[in-house]
Amino acid sequence: MAAAAAAAAAAGSGTPREEEASGGEAAAAPQAQAPTSAPGARLSRLPLARVKALVKADPDVTLAGQEAIFILARAAELFVETIAKDAYCCAQQGKRKTLQRRDLDNAIEAVDEFAFLEGTLD
Repeated sequence: MAAAAAAAAAAGSGTPREEEASGGEAAAAPQAQAPTSAPGARLSRLPLARVKALVKADPDVTLAGQEAIFILARAAELFVETIAKDAYCCAQQGKRKTLQRRDLDNAIEAVDEFAFLEGTLD
């Protein structure tokens, strides 16, 4: 119990008494479960068949392994998540919750990592 209380205190979530009362379960709640632990859990949110079709559309690609397809799908997910978060920050500055194209344009201009996208939405 002391380890759970110390972890909760370090994380700043609740008092040690609250953590002890819950049997230490709350301290384990913030930890993410491995995606393979739940039956039927998807490792990728993008359809791998669609990603594979996009990869094979490149004439320079002859073979693409499943691991490579999965890594490309995961990279695309992370990219979309990152640019969406940055665009949402731009929308919040305009006191809006709905993303608009100008929010993506502003995010692309504001973040150096997105410089390669400048002019692609024109």
